[in-house]
Amino acid sequence: MSGGADQATPVKTTNCQKKTTAIIPFTLSKQKATLPEVHFSDEGPIRHLHLDSIWIQGSMDTRDPTHLVHEYIQRMMAWLLFVAPSTVTKRQAVQLGLGAGSLTKFCAKVVRMKTTAIELNPQVLAACRGWFKLPADTTRMQVILADAAKEIQKPEWFGTVDALQVDLYDQEAAAPVLDSAEFYAHCRRLLTEEGCMTVNLFGRSSSYARSVDKIAAAFGREAVWAFKATREGNTVVLAQRTPSRPKRAELAERAEIIQTQWGLPAPKWLRGFKPIADL
Repeated sequence: MSGGADQATPVKTTNCQKKTTAIIPFTLSKQKATLPEVHFSDEGPIRHLHLDSIWIQGSMDTRDPTHLVHEYIQRMMAWLLFVAPSTVTKRQAVQLGLGAGSLTKFCAKVVRMKTTAIELNPQVLAACRGWFKLPADTTRMQVILADAAKEIQKPEWFGTVDALQVDLYDQEAAAPVLDSAEFYAHCRRLLTEEGCMTVNLFGRSSSYARSVDKIAAAFGREAVWAFKATREGNTVVLAQRTPSRPKRAELAERAEIIQTQWGLPAPKWLRGFKPIADL
């Protein structure tokens, strides 16, 4: 499955949470009917998306639907450290895996850049539109229902993406659905010269080192940076189309701008974000 998910963190549905099965306003084909059903649970003001399991695939604060709830998903925006802030609105973001629509909404509505999400499961899109405040497609934001592995091989995408955000997990949330050196090479081909890919991995999983090696094989080790794992075990890895080593002062300056302009804790990122060649 190549639809994707926002996160993989276990949550149990308690009496204070609400669990609902998706009602899809269209008929699924036989192929699509094999995809997992989608439901959500509410934990106070936080709404979680699930794919037929207890694993959280994304979350939204119902009081502030564009806020990025989880620490790891905030770190998926670390590509901002590598571009001039004044150019961001002229750039394009692509998410492989819609999840709860968190990054898609944030890039389009908060950062105000052209944004496309590619999602396999139409039930996920319907859930995002119905339960997670994802707006209808506009000239700035769109969702394409497609297999990400096939969609990214279309030549019209080559060299057009400044921020590629990859978060592809199925309902088992055990390892990325797409995680080969060939796949990451296809991802690299999408990027502009200043473009970056960020990927959500499990830093405490045995598959993490293998995934990093595959990313390094596609991008070169000098192009790959990694965060320390979050408390939940999510590790965000960033790979640059063109390797660079900005000076610490430049990163610190951009981090302050990112925090002021878009409300992300970028100064904190710098304490645990390094090139893998230095680790």
